[in-house]
Amino acid sequence: MPIIKILPHPEYCPQGTQVSAPAGTSICEALLENNISIEHACDMVCACTTCHVIVREGYNSLNDLDENEEDMLDRAWGLEPQSRLSCQAILAQQDVTIEIPKYSINHAKENH
Repeated sequence: MPIIKILPHPEYCPQGTQVSAPAGTSICEALLENNISIEHACDMVCACTTCHVIVREGYNSLNDLDENEEDMLDRAWGLEPQSRLSCQAILAQQDVTIEIPKYSINHAKENH
């Protein structure tokens, strides 16, 4: 079972952590199932960028980006070449290391 190493993030996991999840699981699902409350304003349907992560290791083991994800990522804060929407990034057999960006574009959260 692949391991997802999450680099420290002040809100979601200040010390950093790692979780495991079966291959075929999205990174977002794996985080949520392990009590890491990453934002996912569109309920994981690739309609926002709140679950944006940067894959620091293991990027090539994930499924390929499709056109919808590429279009949506263009709107993400802090976009990098290894950026993915965690709801669309499906684990294979290789471990991955991710960074959750410090900010996300979430109008609902910003208005509170």
